[in-house]
Amino acid sequence: MSEFLMPAETDPHERIYMAFPSGGYTLGDTAEEAEAARSTWAAVAKAVARFTPVTMVVDPQAESDARRHLGEEVSYALRELDDAWMRDIGPTFVRDASGELAAIDWNFNGWGAQSWASWGKDSKIAAQVAQLEQTARVQSSITNEGGGIHVDGEGTMLATRSVQLDPGRNPEASAADIEAEFAKQLGAQKVIWLERGLTRDNEEFGTRGHVDIVACFAEPGVVLYHDQQDPAHPDHAISAEVRSLLEAATDAKGRKLRLVPVPAPKTLKDEEGWVDYSYINHLVTNGGVIACCFNDENDAQAARILAQAYPGREVVAVDATELYARGGGIHCITQQVPKR
Repeated sequence: MSEFLMPAETDPHERIYMAFPSGGYTLGDTAEEAEAARSTWAAVAKAVARFTPVTMVVDPQAESDARRHLGEEVSYALRELDDAWMRDIGPTFVRDASGELAAIDWNFNGWGAQSWASWGKDSKIAAQVAQLEQTARVQSSITNEGGGIHVDGEGTMLATRSVQLDPGRNPEASAADIEAEFAKQLGAQKVIWLERGLTRDNEEFGTRGHVDIVACFAEPGVVLYHDQQDPAHPDHAISAEVRSLLEAATDAKGRKLRLVPVPAPKTLKDEEGWVDYSYINHLVTNGGVIACCFNDENDAQAARILAQAYPGREVVAVDATELYARGGGIHCITQQVPKR
C-alpha cells in the first residue's frame, strides 16, 4: 500500500537543490577544465534562480570558488561532497496522505558501486538535505537515484531495467520487488519499463542507463522521448525500441500515451566516442524550463518543442556540453522541493 505520492515535476516548487563541483573527474585535470565545470554549474544555477530559489550544497574547500561564481544569487549549505550530481545523491521529495513532505533516501552507492566513483560523503547528502528542509527522511529498501525515475504525479512512472535490476544496485531484487517499493515510496501504481538507457550512458563512465535522458512526462498521458534520427548512431535503435515500448503502454489510468519525439542533436560524436546529448534532460521549475543546448543546429527546434510541451513557461537554454562531457545534463544536477 502506498504511503506517499511523488508529485509531478511540473507542480510548483519551493526550492531547487544543486551541488557545486569540487574535485575529481568533475573538475578535470587542468585549471581550464575546472573553471569550465564551475562556470557551467553556475550558469545553470543562475538560470534556475530566475524562477525558483536555489540552495547550493558546497564542500567547504570549494566555498570560495562557489561564491566567486555565484555571489548572492543562491543560498549556500556547506557539506562535504564527493561529486556534484544532486538529482542522484539528493533525496526524492514526496507527500504523505496529509500533504506533508517527506524525503526518500535511495541509498546512493556510486551508480552501482562503479570502480571510478566515490560515494562515502555523497551517500549522506540525502539525509543532510532532508535535515536542511526539516522533513522526515525515509530510508528506501532499494538502491536507486533520482535520475533513474520519472513520474506523472498520478501514479505512473518510467524506469529502466538496466538501472533498477542492476546487480551493483539491487542484486537480489526482481522487477516485482522494485515495483512494490516504488508503489510504497512514490505512489506508483504502474511502472512503464524501458529496457535500457542511451549507449554512452551504458558505457564505463555512465549510470548504466538512467531514464531521465531517454523519456519524461510533460503532463499525464504525454511523454517526450529522445529521438535519434541518424541511423549511424547506435541510439537510433534504442530510440526505436523506446518508441515501440511506449506505443504499447498504458498509464495507471488506462490511457494510451501521446508521444512527442524530441530530435537528438545533430552532433554524433566527441573525442570519447558516441555522445548521449539529449534535450530530454531538462528541468521544469515554476515559470521556467531550463533546457540543454549544445551549439547544435537542432537546439532551436528542441526549444520550440519544449515550449509547446510546457505552455506558459519560459524556455531558457544553457550550454550543457561541459555537463555531458562529465556524464550528465541539467536534470542530473538539480533536485526539486515541492511547494509547501
